[in-house]
Amino acid sequence: MNLMNVLLMFSGSGTEKQSPGMMIGMMVLIVVVFYFFFIRPQSKKNKELKKFRESLKKGDKVITAGGVHGKILEVGETTVIIETEGQGKLKLEKMSVASIIPSGE
Repeated sequence: MNLMNVLLMFSGSGTEKQSPGMMIGMMVLIVVVFYFFFIRPQSKKNKELKKFRESLKKGDKVITAGGVHGKILEVGETTVIIETEGQGKLKLEKMSVASIIPSGE
């Protein structure tokens, strides 16, 4: 049963006058649905990303959001310096690091 069906069940046939309590109940239901399906998962994802970026350390092989592969040489408070394949060095914001390459690859 999806949200639309639930709302239609509460709304009745349309000719009846709804009580204010029923309207408040529907509004609370909508807020609860938004919280559990949109707000809560996004905040959990943000916490995981923050934890991931704080755990970056020297020697990790990473991929940036732009697709650049490199190895971390230095880790600062908000930045990292990575070495790319041609021995080039790039200073990047930690926020641009998308993932760590597993050590087997």
